[in-house]
Amino acid sequence: MNKNIGSLDRLVRIVLGLGLLSLTLFLDGSMRWVGLIGVVPLLTATVRICPLYSLVGLNTDRTPRQ
Repeated sequence: MNKNIGSLDRLVRIVLGLGLLSLTLFLDGSMRWVGLIGVVPLLTATVRICPLYSLVGLNTDRTPRQ
């Protein structure tokens, strides 16, 4: 698979993922587990591949291909 996440998109995903993961520390009860959704944007930012972007044909990565 080709990388399809650019630098700004990656930064936004990291901030969003860390913010969601922090909810596990601040929320009580069963709502605490909602914060685990933050793993998804962190994972996609790490590998720079978004399956949803592939399905709809989006690509925010502007690095030249070799």
